[in-house]
Amino acid sequence: MKLDVGMLTHDLTSIPDYARKVEALGFDCLWSSETQHDPFLPLAVAATCTDRIKLGTAIAVAFPRSPMITAHIAWDIQKASNGRLLLGLGSQVKGHNERRFSVKYESPGPKLREIVLALRAIWDCWQNGTKLNFKGQFYRFDLMTPFFNPGPIEHPKIPVMISGVNAYMCRVAGEVCDGLHVHPFNSPKYLRESVHPWVAEGMAKSGRTREDFTYTTATFVVVGDTEQELQKNTQSVKQQIAFYGSTRTYEPVLAAHGWQDLIPHLHRKSVEGDWKGMADLITDEMVDTYAVTGTYDTIGRKIAERYAGLLDRTALYQPYQPGLGDPRLSRLVREFNG
Repeated sequence: MKLDVGMLTHDLTSIPDYARKVEALGFDCLWSSETQHDPFLPLAVAATCTDRIKLGTAIAVAFPRSPMITAHIAWDIQKASNGRLLLGLGSQVKGHNERRFSVKYESPGPKLREIVLALRAIWDCWQNGTKLNFKGQFYRFDLMTPFFNPGPIEHPKIPVMISGVNAYMCRVAGEVCDGLHVHPFNSPKYLRESVHPWVAEGMAKSGRTREDFTYTTATFVVVGDTEQELQKNTQSVKQQIAFYGSTRTYEPVLAAHGWQDLIPHLHRKSVEGDWKGMADLITDEMVDTYAVTGTYDTIGRKIAERYAGLLDRTALYQPYQPGLGDPRLSRLVREFNG
């Protein structure tokens, strides 16, 4: 299992320094998310000032961008980074698509599957001169003149991953993708009994095996060397569990442990804005189920043991990462990647 890191700065002027530091620390991949900023621009900057660390989106929202736009951006970053891009895409939820991005939200699973296939068709055209003739239910791409064709690159195989929680997306990932972005709100039981079997069904359709596939996520951790650190991080993790648990999308993650009846109570408190009350509903047993607790000397081993065979990459869920100059972090990275 490799230890990755999130892009904790999206200020394009500070990214070169940040990217060099996390590469020097030994992290295996630097992930950029689409939250308050565009996810691709930071990776484009990082690609030109690093040499080894992989660069990924975790995730870029798929539907607001034409697959042709995404294909161009990914192609350029892949070329600039000498083949280090991991393209992660996600559907986001209906409200954000329609009300934040103002795009139509329809059949998210089949549409995301089609985007992955369209990207591969476009890249094949650019790399191999194959005639572009992609016709799907949602997209049509059959015009590519030399003026708009960027041409071949040295590392044309760009791994494509999608995010997924429930059965359909996991099956799509297994069938047509190179990996799955597992949601941080997970448990080994849910991964073992639900996510992996769903992905395996998809892989069986395309004749692939577990070795052809990468599972990645960020792990909830309660980490600290003092009681004060542990208490503070426990409360933060409870808040995160409550936040995700208040959304019906994540019901299967709670239902795997018989806690689905908690969802309406969490949802009601979220509507009321009672964030502390939400966190108070999360028990210590739930923290132990969805998070890993330990000191900086033990947390690496505990994560590795907990997710052995279930994950290939993980990162510390962002709020709980110590400063890059903290020697405890350096030891943890070496434990995973050294």
